[in-house]
Amino acid sequence: MSATTHALEPDTQLHLKMSWRDPIVATAMAVLTVALIGITSGPARLTWAGATSWFTIPETVLPGRPTVILMAIITVAVAAWIWKLAIARKNISGWLLVGAGVAFIIAFLVSTVAGKEQSHLPMVSLLTGALAFATPLVFGSLSGVLCERSGVINIAIEGQLLFGAFMGAVVASMAGNAYFGLIGAPIAGVMVAALLALFTVNFRTDHIIVGVVLNMLVLGVTSFLFSTVLKFKSDTLNRVHSLDSIPIPILKDIPIIGPLLFNQSLLVYLMFAAVIFLQFMVFNSRWGLRMRACGEHPKAADTVGINVNRTRWLNVLLGGALAGLGGAFFTIEQGLAFSKDMAAGNGFIALAAMILGRWNPKGAFAAALLFGFATKLGQIMQATGSSVPSEILLMTPYIITILAVAGFVGAVRAPAAEGKPYP
Repeated sequence: MSATTHALEPDTQLHLKMSWRDPIVATAMAVLTVALIGITSGPARLTWAGATSWFTIPETVLPGRPTVILMAIITVAVAAWIWKLAIARKNISGWLLVGAGVAFIIAFLVSTVAGKEQSHLPMVSLLTGALAFATPLVFGSLSGVLCERSGVINIAIEGQLLFGAFMGAVVASMAGNAYFGLIGAPIAGVMVAALLALFTVNFRTDHIIVGVVLNMLVLGVTSFLFSTVLKFKSDTLNRVHSLDSIPIPILKDIPIIGPLLFNQSLLVYLMFAAVIFLQFMVFNSRWGLRMRACGEHPKAADTVGINVNRTRWLNVLLGGALAGLGGAFFTIEQGLAFSKDMAAGNGFIALAAMILGRWNPKGAFAAALLFGFATKLGQIMQATGSSVPSEILLMTPYIITILAVAGFVGAVRAPAAEGKPYP
């Protein structure tokens, strides 16, 4: 029997299905990097203002075209290696794609400011801005993780973000303190989440339809209140309040990392804490095991004594609180008064981040950072007068959304029982 098994092994290997995804992605990045060579000329200036108060980091001047050529060589080499592994039907490490992606991003950043005497790339501002734009996306994606891991599809993240922004501004204005807005915002998210849970868990309504209706309801209510109440009582109900940065001594002056991680507002610190806490709890606690059981196999969970619908209710409410807290970014974090439709589609981008992160808190955090980076870079490209239209970068989150939903960015599998009522 052993001889027969060894004789069949080569034939079996020949019939293994070749993976096309990684080779195609790597080739696309290689082609784009090579194309950047033709539009890059002159030196590229990178500045590090605000990186640390201990010393001054001088401006970095890179030779534009040689740097892009080097990055192109790296991406082409990585793409060739990935093709070789794919043809041989061998496992392809995800770090190969990460390496190619980093080389492509470096080439793109250099090409953005190369040859422009009056333009430079503010690296610290780019990184801190990316983190800021990612903040509501992280809270929204964490909300989606909690809801869908327990079996409820949360399309209403957009409405929860918007209502959180509204209540954050109103409560902060009434109290005269931005920190009170951090109490009102999650309460607003819970109010929307309660309606979502009521109709999906108790009334067994289609989750997608309920989510869309709730988004439209919140948009209508907040627009009406803004036009009829806040507009005429802006001094008492819609004043500008903003959260102050809370620098951590010594740590805030660590070059580059310090201003990025240790000189932020309370809301950003809460975001970091939420990601770390939920990553541990979802996969390493009894509560997380029960939640995932309700989303994967509710009948089995019920058999061992877990109240499935109560678990779903609690997780939807907790997810709503997180999304509402993320909505506070648009008003009290940015120091803006509330205006109509402030969420501006960020709830749907948060859903994409959740899918791209494979319903995992740390994966959702990484995906949200990617979207935030693209948004901030688009703004910087407009300021530097880049030859590449900034609208291309602004489209990036939506393109990645389509690819993520289609499974092109990796095998993504939603919880088996999401969207299915129980019993």
